[in-house]
Amino acid sequence: MNLLLIDPSELSAPDRVWLTDRRAVHIREIHQAQVGDRLRAGMLNGLIGEAEVLNLDASGVELALDFSQPRQSPSPLPVILVLALPRPKMLRRVLQAVASLGVKEIWLIHSYRVDKSYWSSPLLDAAVIHEQLLLGLEQAGDTQLPVVHQRKRFKPFVEDELPGLAAGRQAWVAHPYHAQPCPAPSDESALVAIGPEGGFIPYEVDKLNQAGLKSLSLGSRILRVETAVPVLLTRLFPVS
Repeated sequence: MNLLLIDPSELSAPDRVWLTDRRAVHIREIHQAQVGDRLRAGMLNGLIGEAEVLNLDASGVELALDFSQPRQSPSPLPVILVLALPRPKMLRRVLQAVASLGVKEIWLIHSYRVDKSYWSSPLLDAAVIHEQLLLGLEQAGDTQLPVVHQRKRFKPFVEDELPGLAAGRQAWVAHPYHAQPCPAPSDESALVAIGPEGGFIPYEVDKLNQAGLKSLSLGSRILRVETAVPVLLTRLFPVS
């Protein structure tokens, strides 16, 4: 945990917070903090500052927050990520990875090769997704929480919503066949769609192309989703 993230709703006073969850355990056992120590802290969707340890024991940690010399979060990636819903266990890692890379808008969609049972997984609960995103933000030292949308029907999303999302920006679908090579990194706004294990079927690729997305190849190697997502993002954008 490179940044201690605090939700404003957790404050017991304007500059005080009492933690009893995994963050308190991390402060005690990993940081091995003592009273008076100062830790890097950020307010969720706000600024980055410091937190001084006031009290700590087996029940929790009390912190005094100091934003008198605030710092900004790292710049976000100018990308909308459209992702065919991965296997639930893989989804945890993917959400953490994209949050740490600076993605701020994620659309989880259905496709032919997505097992319908994935949509009933408890890992898609808002609270679980929120926790995975926080872990990614803590790793990267970022406070700005991504927004995650879920769409269980492919065709209505691609026909009714995707063209508007793709308008005015570069728009790509990762597809290894009959596709152009990955362009050089750019800060230009983009939308990127990545399929499930096995990729999008030809019908889906055609629909994505009709919505304005160009097919893009990462090369001859076929990558797992959890690998393809960070590889593609770091090739398309000059990640800092």
